[in-house]
Amino acid sequence: MKVLITGGAGYVGSFILNELSKDYELLVLDSLEEGHKWAVGNHKLVVGDIANEKILYDIYENFKPDIIIHCAAYIVAPESVENPFKYYENNFYKALKMLKFFLDRNLKFFIFSSTAAVYGNPKIIPVDENHPIEPLNPYGWSKFFFERAIMDLKNKYNFEYVILRYFNAAGASLDSKLGQYKKQPTHLISRIVRTILGFYEKLYIYGKDYSTKDGTAIRDYIHILDLARLHRLALEYLLETKQSNIFNLGYGKGYSVLEVVELANKILKPFKYEFTERRLGDPEVLICDNRKIKSILKFEPKYDDLELILKTAYNWEVYRINSGIQ
Repeated sequence: MKVLITGGAGYVGSFILNELSKDYELLVLDSLEEGHKWAVGNHKLVVGDIANEKILYDIYENFKPDIIIHCAAYIVAPESVENPFKYYENNFYKALKMLKFFLDRNLKFFIFSSTAAVYGNPKIIPVDENHPIEPLNPYGWSKFFFERAIMDLKNKYNFEYVILRYFNAAGASLDSKLGQYKKQPTHLISRIVRTILGFYEKLYIYGKDYSTKDGTAIRDYIHILDLARLHRLALEYLLETKQSNIFNLGYGKGYSVLEVVELANKILKPFKYEFTERRLGDPEVLICDNRKIKSILKFEPKYDDLELILKTAYNWEVYRINSGIQ
């Protein structure tokens, strides 16, 4: 079984690559704009844009994927507010062009890495897959537009899909040798770790006036190893049942920003933090209703531990710095 992973040199994609490496023939397509060659290891890598037809044709001729796992996307919600065209072009238009290219050549299975940002500010907590779609920012809309396109294309083409709506992926490998790296991280835990290690003088917490127990936003953090394993389960489900579906990926519990900050201060090293204004497009609370992945995909979390998430993220960053990985 041949699997093409777009964005496979990125944070999530590289962990999916490792998760599937023993059982599938894999190929990564990544522009390396956000991804890193070192994250791919010894796996096959094609460097290029997901909408480049010459590259897509070469992949089809030389690899002929049976299934595509599409992870390539821009993911910074506040940036999407400032630069919406960038997000609609890459996350929707280019993704659509790539998918149609392979559907025209009889692709049968497609897995899409989507986001809980499609739900906006949830009306019901925890959030299940039937919650209304009301994104707060172009990032969320760009992801949902592509979801909608996938559903509509199914009416014309003979293929099946799984859409995976991530909550907050976090953490790193247990051996500290693989994790997330961005020159200017936007995710809370990456920014905490960088602050501890002296990259920043202090951590800024965006907003302290939310209607939550401590005034800071609440998120459902899922360890990257469990997230990657859920892609395996989704792939196996798709191949076995040949049925399309949508799944939320999370643990079903939420931590406030301040809770994460205080725990990191306690178990890692003390650091300074300061409250500032809310960021554009940030929802107040996002907690996953994960009953569907437990019942249908038979998912049982292995790494549902915020301390483990923080420690693995910290250990990876220390390893990355000491190894000179950029």
